[in-house]
Amino acid sequence: MTNRTARIVVLISGAGSIMAALASACEDPEYRATIAAVIADRADARGLEVATNAGLPTAIVSPRDFPDRTTWDSAIARAAATFDPDLVVCAGFMRLLGEPVLRAFPGHIVNTHPALLPAFPGAHAVKEALAAGVKVTGCTVMIVDEGVDTGPILAQRAVVVREDDTEDSLHERIKAAERELVVDTIGTMVRSGWTIEGKIARVGTTEGTIA
Repeated sequence: MTNRTARIVVLISGAGSIMAALASACEDPEYRATIAAVIADRADARGLEVATNAGLPTAIVSPRDFPDRTTWDSAIARAAATFDPDLVVCAGFMRLLGEPVLRAFPGHIVNTHPALLPAFPGAHAVKEALAAGVKVTGCTVMIVDEGVDTGPILAQRAVVVREDDTEDSLHERIKAAERELVVDTIGTMVRSGWTIEGKIARVGTTEGTIA
């Protein structure tokens, strides 16, 4: 457990609604975290304007500017490391992170997914949940590993599927739950720590992993 303010680098690809929710939470000193920077993989990510308006440092690391995936991954790792983060949070970041980033921040990269993993991994989770006829889906916050949505699960929240749901209506309710879950989970992590043993993650431990 630590009393110092944790530094968070947020990775975005789109509107940045999760990032904005985190930034709002960070305004409370008791949350004990601050967003050190927002990094986007595309110059037209709307969240960049949100971050700028909030006075947050921003950077763009676009794959188009690099000759291959590994070089881009290394650039992401360098850009994030510039801001000395305690956590890297993927908030609507639509690209897989490779070995250079995972090696730079092992066990300290957090992602979110619009399903109750291990059910419905991948890019079409909401559509697949509806097609499967499940009555309950939700969202997952996890540690990023080398797989696709396979990392240790930090927290989950259920969302009931309504009979009249469309993919859009269900996704909107999941995104609302996702924002709250990310804020709650990151807050507990920075204030009370977390541990990872294999595929098992525990949040709110007394040991802590932010020095």
